Amino acid sequence: MPQILSPYSLQLSTFPSPFTQNSSQIYIPTLRQPCHLSTRPITQISCISTRPRRKTGSSKADEAESRELIRVLVRSFSDKEPLVKTLNRYVKVVRCEHCFLLFEELGKTDKWLQCLEVFRWMQKQRWYIADNGVYSKLISVMGKKGQTRMAMWLFSEMRNSGCRPDASVYNALITAHLHSRDKAKALDKALGYFNKMKGMERCKPNIVTYNILLRAFAQARNVDQVNALFKDLAESIIAPDIYTFNGVMDAYGKNGMIREMESVLSRMKSNQCKPDIITFNVLIDSYGKKQEFDKMEQVFKSLLHSKEKPTLPTFNSMIINYGKARLKERAENIFKKMTAMKYTPSFITYESLIMMYGFCDCVSRAREIFDGIVDSGKDMKVSTLNAMLEVYCINGLPMEADRLFDNAHNMGAIRDSSTYKLLYKAYTKANMKDLLQKLMKQMEKDGIVPNKRFFLEALEAFGSLPASPGSVSTTMGSRPENSAKIEVEVIS
Repeated sequence: MPQILSPYSLQLSTFPSPFTQNSSQIYIPTLRQPCHLSTRPITQISCISTRPRRKTGSSKADEAESRELIRVLVRSFSDKEPLVKTLNRYVKVVRCEHCFLLFEELGKTDKWLQCLEVFRWMQKQRWYIADNGVYSKLISVMGKKGQTRMAMWLFSEMRNSGCRPDASVYNALITAHLHSRDKAKALDKALGYFNKMKGMERCKPNIVTYNILLRAFAQARNVDQVNALFKDLAESIIAPDIYTFNGVMDAYGKNGMIREMESVLSRMKSNQCKPDIITFNVLIDSYGKKQEFDKMEQVFKSLLHSKEKPTLPTFNSMIINYGKARLKERAENIFKKMTAMKYTPSFITYESLIMMYGFCDCVSRAREIFDGIVDSGKDMKVSTLNAMLEVYCINGLPMEADRLFDNAHNMGAIRDSSTYKLLYKAYTKANMKDLLQKLMKQMEKDGIVPNKRFFLEALEAFGSLPASPGSVSTTMGSRPENSAKIEVEVIS
């Protein structure tokens, strides 16, 4: 039976705010005694946290200084001056909080080995104390970079250093496994750690643990395991928060599992959890991708009459999804409404418009918007260049794409591997051998070395039909419930 959305299904204005619960917090129980009772000093040896904490009266200037120091350190790293030598030059000012920021900065790139160098340098400093927070952060960085073995080594290293793992460390370890390519094996590992945590008083699963697992199993389309985890959560003393429901709904929505997504929305209502802007955006994007525009528009109306305000992603999603269905007028009306509400378009908004016009066979209009961005003098994003190139390719204009590619440098756009991958797949589909050879030569000149995955994705193009604006439409099932409308009354 389809989910029926009433005004209260998205408004829920009488329910308590979900922001009273912080899912990212880990609560450490402390022993409190009345002041009139005599207490005996207790000697306890444990790993204390050196994780940087915000002081209530700290100024933004201190944080800005720390960020500036990190920028100086990162700029100083080179082959001529190794990382450790740079850190030694700033040894009098660099402390634990700076190392945390360094981990974050290095973690954004592929410099995960340098994170380990920073960690080894930290261990030699007089102010260093073995800390779960440091290991948790490093395990998280290694996981994001697909270095699961290194994450496991850090976990062992932490235990050998005398630190006892807590829930935050296990959460980081679970997340690290979930980043690996073998998803089935990773989910089994994650469940194993989850069950192990249940048996350890210090490491009991918290709401963050449940949120990580629920989203992961929803992404894997394992509805039974998601329901089992929700049941386990309901029987525990932990209450689900807004991140719990948003994460699962987003995963189901991206998989096109609308019924399951609506089931979680119903569960969210029954838990008296008030939706936030993320909830609205997830619903709007999910319905839009499935081209269930009646539901999408009703959710948008409900958003406009709620206490929440639309964000740029709200409008961007609607523009691109209308475009994929070749509903140009509706997409243009959304953009007009957005500007009438005093929103300033971002580069993603312009990219959405370019793609929308491309899907609707309005290549010249898409080029007008692209040229407007070039003439504005703003930095050209590679994603914007790629959007215009893709418009040419899906409309069967490979020569125009080639000309734009050649002139990209003059427009201030820097081509990267994503640009080459896009054109390689397009030229392969179109069987343009001359353009393919030219592209590979230019790729070599730019110093971009294609990997195995690059060619595998391109080879998939041989087995698929040529791209066309009409092919982007999502095929819907013929069952009557797929065409059922969800009635959402607008609160006046």
